[in-house]
Formats: sequence, structure tokens, C-alpha cells
Amino acid sequence: MAKRDYYEVLGVQKNASKDDIKKAYRKLAMQFHPDRNPNNKEAENKFKEASEAADVLLTDEKKVRYDQYGHAGVDGMGAGGQGGFQGGDFGDLGDIFGDIFGDFLGGGRRRGGGRSKGRPGSDLQMNLKVTFKEAAFGVEKEIHYNKLVECETCHGSGGKSGAGPTSCDVCKGHGEVRRQQGFFTMASTCPKCQGSGQMISDPCGTCHGDGRKRKKVTLSVKVPAGIDSDQRLKLSSEGDSGTQGGHFGDLYVNIEVETHEFFERDGHDVICTIPVSFSQAALGSEIQVPTLESKVAVKIPAGTQSGKKMRLKAKGINKLGGHGIGDQIIIVHVETPTKLTSEQRELFEKLSAYDHGQSNPMGKTFFDKFKDLF
Repeated sequence: MAKRDYYEVLGVQKNASKDDIKKAYRKLAMQFHPDRNPNNKEAENKFKEASEAADVLLTDEKKVRYDQYGHAGVDGMGAGGQGGFQGGDFGDLGDIFGDIFGDFLGGGRRRGGGRSKGRPGSDLQMNLKVTFKEAAFGVEKEIHYNKLVECETCHGSGGKSGAGPTSCDVCKGHGEVRRQQGFFTMASTCPKCQGSGQMISDPCGTCHGDGRKRKKVTLSVKVPAGIDSDQRLKLSSEGDSGTQGGHFGDLYVNIEVETHEFFERDGHDVICTIPVSFSQAALGSEIQVPTLESKVAVKIPAGTQSGKKMRLKAKGINKLGGHGIGDQIIIVHVETPTKLTSEQRELFEKLSAYDHGQSNPMGKTFFDKFKDLF
């Protein structure tokens, strides 16, 4: 029977990237792998066909020859023939095979070869509240949290009186177990020693063989200027200690910025609503406006309308990395008095005699449009 086109076998286009080819192969390999289809000759043949196609299309030299000459161009290059595989090294398929076999056998494939000397520590995370000003200008804070540190009794060995580990009796110190499946030799992480290749025969009474114990620690954290809520800081190697020499995990600090009494944040700009009286807005005035650092004098022009925005340059929040400062946006709110003295009422009544929507520019426009309706 003539061989099918390798691109057709994997269901990819001729211009498919290596990542697309790998994804297509992995999907087929998971579907037709002999472990999932015992005693199914058809599935086994499809698995071999997909592996052969991926081997050629993921090996640059083979792919060039195949694209130019078809199957004739790769016969005898380890791409397979009527008798099946011919000893090719399968190029990029090594990682894919390892991932698939790890899925079947209950453990991930260990990369880089050699026996693992220990397990890395876990990453940790915690929340940290900062004030609005602290987020704007930066601050250094102390945090307190619990993490696993090296056991002081056994000095991290996990053994009683500091005794070291012995070779695992299941994997014989290799950290993985192997078994034969057809023409493949499959490896998986040793279930007893979890890949370390070592076991604690007489565990420490303090840490019970883990080599670590939980401890409350204090750490100084520099919160950079300009940080905002839902951003986080990564503190490398401040997470849990690893075991048997494994590297430390990291600590992630999630930032929560508290709300401010006067200010709101819009990116790196600060928004502040300032109340002014009718007379200040109508006649103009100079008022004191709060900023994040101090107070500044701001001139309110005569005839200022409620909702008018004014900008104070570089009075906002520092941009992360020190690349400039945002502005402060002032929103003017003209207040309507709710209680009037008799004298104030008399003055407003006199004013109303001259005011029929003509002194207010918005009012004039409104009444002109209102007349047009009728």
C-alpha cells in the first residue's frame, strides 16, 4: 500500500510551523498510543504512521528532501519504510515522547539528564496594602509571613543526627523507572523517591525527614513609586526552601492600594474635585488646592462653569521606572447653597430679575433651542 502524504497524516498545511506540527503529532500520539489502545493493531499502525511523519517534518534536512522528492527523498534516512522505523533519532520528537509517556505513567519527564539532587521549594504569595501616597511615591515596608526553611536539627539532610540519605531501593538511585513498550523504552519519575534517587532511612525527629520546617520570617520590601492595585512584586528565592539542595522558590507580593479621601487615580494622573461657591465661580477667585505633596494656589477664572477641568502639570503619580510624572486634574464643582439667610435670599432675588438664562452661556443656548421647539 502506498504511503500517505505526511502533511495529510498529521492534518497540517505545508507551511505549518514546527510548533503546529508538534501539536498535531502530540494529539494523534495521545489518541493512538498503544497504552491507550491495547491489542489494537489499527491504532498501533496509525501511531507509527504519525510518528514517522512527524520525524521527517521536524528534521530540517529530511523535510527539505521530502518537500522536493516526496517519500523517495527520505527512504533510508531513518524515516521508515515498509518494515517500519529504521533507527532514526526522531529529532525534536524526544521532548514530545517524554511528555506523552509522563502523562501515561503518572509523572513528568525530567529534563537535562542525570539524577536530580533535590526538589525545588514552592513559590509563595501574599497580599500587601499600601496607602495612596505610598503607591504614588514608593515606600519600604516590613512584611511577615511563614515559609519552609532548612531544619536546624538535621541541617537539611532529613536524617537523624544529620545522617545523609541512601539510594532508593526501587530505582537504584537513578530517580526514574523504565519499562519496554514495543520498540520504545519509556521512563517515568520514580514514585517512591519522587525523582531524587535517594531515601531517608532514619528520619529526623524535628522535620520528619523533610529537611525543612515552617518558620515565621520578616522581610523588608521596597515598593516602587507608581505601583497600582493588582500589580505584584517578585522576590526571588524568598519562597520555600528546596529539599536536598533544591533551589528556593520565589515570593510574590500582591499590591492593594487603599482609596484616598480626596484623590482618585486615572493611570498616572490624579483626579481631584474642588468645590467653589457661586460667587467664586461668577466673579473669579484664587483658591488653595491640595496635591499629593502640599497645597498650591489656583486661579478660578470669572464665569467658570461647574465641571470645568484644570490641569496641574507634574503633580500626579510617578511612572514606574522613573520615566516621568503624571498630572493632577482638577474638576470644578460649583456648589448650590441649600440654606439662605434673609439677606442672601434678597440678593439672589435681585439677581434673578436680571437673569433669564441670558447671563449663563449654557442657559442661553438651551433657551434658544427651547424656543425652536414651538
